[in-house]
Amino acid sequence: MNKYEAVIILNPNLSTKVDSFLKEFTSLLSGNSFNIIKTEDVGRRQLAYSINNHNKGHYLLFNIEGDPSKLIDIENKIKYNESIIRHLFVAVKEHDGGESYLFAESKNKKKDTDDDLLEGNEVEVNAENEQQEQEEEVKDE
Repeated sequence: MNKYEAVIILNPNLSTKVDSFLKEFTSLLSGNSFNIIKTEDVGRRQLAYSINNHNKGHYLLFNIEGDPSKLIDIENKIKYNESIIRHLFVAVKEHDGGESYLFAESKNKKKDTDDDLLEGNEVEVNAENEQQEQEEEVKDE
């Protein structure tokens, strides 16, 4: 069995239907004797260039193993799926056991955004407290 990494970019308007797509794609792979080693849902990301008038896409990454002749059948079936705006299958010698760069980067960005939001709230609270203190000083005078 050959090893592959697959990247699927979905229409960003269908981000809510990713779970149903994953089930369909998993059953397609299983039906063609492919084993799924790892799946990563990276989420919505900015595209480097516009594809079909979309500037963002929902990324899914897969590590799979299977027969190369069946891979052609899979590609032919997903080629006409309108929810997929791009797909790529790459043959690899070994699967990397860790998280992909895209997945790790998206987790870090989400963490940074959450931290920024928390810090932003703290700044707002501090600004409100300072404003209240200034108003109280004005009243005392």
